[in-house]
Amino acid sequence: MYEKRPVTKDGCPIIFHDNFIYTKEDGKNSQKRVTDLQLEDFVQYGPQNEQGKIGKPLLRKMKDGRMLSWNVQSEDALCTLQEAFEKVNPRLGFNVELKFDDNLEYEDEELTRILQAILKACGTRQTVFVLLSLVIFDHAKDRPILFSSFQPDAAQLMRKLQSKYPVYFLTNGGTEIYTDVRRNSLEEAIKLCLGSGLQGIVSEARGIFRHPAAIPKIKEANLSLLTYGTLNNVPEAVYMQHLMGVNGVIVDLVPEITEAVSELIALPEPDPQVENLSSNQAAKGAATPNFSQREISFLLRLIPELVQ
Repeated sequence: MYEKRPVTKDGCPIIFHDNFIYTKEDGKNSQKRVTDLQLEDFVQYGPQNEQGKIGKPLLRKMKDGRMLSWNVQSEDALCTLQEAFEKVNPRLGFNVELKFDDNLEYEDEELTRILQAILKACGTRQTVFVLLSLVIFDHAKDRPILFSSFQPDAAQLMRKLQSKYPVYFLTNGGTEIYTDVRRNSLEEAIKLCLGSGLQGIVSEARGIFRHPAAIPKIKEANLSLLTYGTLNNVPEAVYMQHLMGVNGVIVDLVPEITEAVSELIALPEPDPQVENLSSNQAAKGAATPNFSQREISFLLRLIPELVQ
């Protein structure tokens, strides 16, 4: 389960994707920064758990500036991180993204306050941080968890605050440029992870396809590699990443992509030349990626889209 997790003004970790909540008040569209809301205000938006109660309308702001009604196939009330731990099947792992606004600068003290609130929600106990003893250890129990963040300082600080759960650095892999150079390439991501003891990288899938030479460097650094992005809803793109050595992918269509990629993997095309080699030669050949004509055609079909 993938979560984007900010913290309310009164220090409660919540699950919400955007930096702002958009609504309609007195017939006019308005916006409020999520982190400026108290928890009791935040839960008043959208569907309500209390039968018969109507919440404040939720709107969604499009990239072109249009404001649309928040219409989805299935929806539920806004919730806290603690509620997610309590109500979601404990066998389901959480990827908890530590979400921060790219347009704001955060002091270490503010980052520490926010991350401690998250660890409190997860119940992570650290003797040096008394505040951490109440919500990821108390509620996470044995649930698999990993933390991830685009904010380099937050990722580093989370690694310092706790050692129970792995911390991954999120990056666009060079597909977008930021003032913080640590966010601008896979090479910088590797340096950040090695310098901070992070366990892995989560890259935009296009970044991996544009810079495939970074994959062996990530492996040599003993880091795990995951990817995200719209390309991961294309089975062939996920299959190619499997061949390239990517450890895992974040997708929207989990059952569909899982089934489609499993079918691709289950249809090997043996190379007769490898079959006729001696056992030693065959072992050497098996250790080298052997792309079939089908795999090559997939890659050639994807390249024009990937480099955009």
